[in-house]
Amino acid sequence: MTAPLRTVGTTGSAAHLLVMLPGMAMRPEELFEAGFADAIARRGLPLGLLALDVSGISLGAADTWDALQHQILAPARAARTSVWLGGISLGGMIAMAHAAAHPGAVDGLCLLAPYPGSRPSVNVMDRAGGPDRWQPTPDDLRDPELRVWQWLQRPPPGLPVFVGHGTEDRFAARIQRVAERFAPAARHTVAGGHDWRAWRALWERFLDAGHFSP
Repeated sequence: MTAPLRTVGTTGSAAHLLVMLPGMAMRPEELFEAGFADAIARRGLPLGLLALDVSGISLGAADTWDALQHQILAPARAARTSVWLGGISLGGMIAMAHAAAHPGAVDGLCLLAPYPGSRPSVNVMDRAGGPDRWQPTPDDLRDPELRVWQWLQRPPPGLPVFVGHGTEDRFAARIQRVAERFAPAARHTVAGGHDWRAWRALWERFLDAGHFSP
């Protein structure tokens, strides 16, 4: 029997729910310490926030990780108007990996500085002429990062997405390549690096985007 996933926050009775996946070595409590829930409350949005403890979950397992689907996302969608999945840094890549493995599982994605993959993985596509010309081989698809990039070749056109990063983020150039796989209106930049200053600013912008009107 699969052990229950550890979450921080409460789903409550809000019409909408956002499940956030923290970055590497990040505690789920940090999203609340950074004021993410307070920002929702200030706006009076009908949105619940649940942060998931992903420690010990590798990216290689994440895209086939059924516990997230069965324990959290599917039950929430049965009871709410919409359920979004999001993540910060590596959590953003895990969120995309889950969306790729479970088509239609969520109603939107919130990707804050999503980890874009390692240079060796990205170089595989560059040698082929870029993501649009790259034709994944079976060997390529043994790499979980490249499975995410296969999904990014043609992300679902009707899926609402918010993707953003700080202009001084050390991964900015590669995150921008992720962002360019989505519509221009989905892409956002703010001042800051790969840090809470930028992530908080992006979060405020995401909440003001009108996805969760009272």
